[in-house]
Amino acid sequence: MTRTTPPRPVDIEAFFPELAALRRDAVRLHPRAGDPGIRDSSVGGPLLWPEDEAWPRCDEEHLPVAFDTPESEPVPLVPVLQLYAADVPDLPYPAGSDVLQVLWCPFEHEPQYAPRPRLRWRSSAVDTLAVLDAPRPVGAPDDHVPDACVVHPERITEYPSWDLPPELSEALRERFDQLEGRTGWAYQHHLSVAGGIKTGGYPDWTQEADWPDCAGCDRRMEHLLTVGSVEFDGASWRSWLPEEDRPKAGTVLDLPYEERMAVQCAPGLMLGDMGGIYIFECLHCSDRPSAYRFDCS
Repeated sequence: MTRTTPPRPVDIEAFFPELAALRRDAVRLHPRAGDPGIRDSSVGGPLLWPEDEAWPRCDEEHLPVAFDTPESEPVPLVPVLQLYAADVPDLPYPAGSDVLQVLWCPFEHEPQYAPRPRLRWRSSAVDTLAVLDAPRPVGAPDDHVPDACVVHPERITEYPSWDLPPELSEALRERFDQLEGRTGWAYQHHLSVAGGIKTGGYPDWTQEADWPDCAGCDRRMEHLLTVGSVEFDGASWRSWLPEEDRPKAGTVLDLPYEERMAVQCAPGLMLGDMGGIYIFECLHCSDRPSAYRFDCS
């Protein structure tokens, strides 16, 4: 089944023509519980893995902040995301690759106090595959290890929220308030940035924007993808809940808890207080260095 974000409830660029130059394409992945295979794009599913490639492990220091430290080390990474170019062609695949894989150590690390992700770009032309279930670290927090989900990629348009230039944000503040007063649609919650798990677009920051600069060339990195805890919250669901997931009676917030969570956060992730991990890459450096940020409410 496809997933379709409702059309924006107002013509954003008609109300705010200043935002036209800041629009960005994003791809919402809409993970839902399923049984993906290694040749499928997925969240938390099995990865395409060469037989002669060792499974990656984390030997960094782990912090006993919100969770205990691992019972044994080094810690095997857990699969978070696999995307094939056939499903998500918008990603900046390096030459010779057509698969992006994201894994992370599910325990907490400095300086972000969150799981630490790693990227793998690879070619789907893998002849000899490993037949294995990804090892699960003993003691790993359940809500840092995503459940297996199929994805339903959907391209949308986003406009900046926390990433609005300060002068423009101040200039538009009164008009944002006027629009919300007349229509009930809040720019930040309903019109700007989608939550959940997505590629491209803008990070769905819950605090002030914190873009990393590349250590190699000093230029600001590009937002590659977001792994967010939830697709929507109690305010944003009216705008961002897909048409196919809307109940016939009442609202999604009226559903029993288990039914709502199957839509709101199907992978079972909860990063801090409904937070997100934002992954960035430098497209200017040949080795494509990456960085990540974490924030939550």
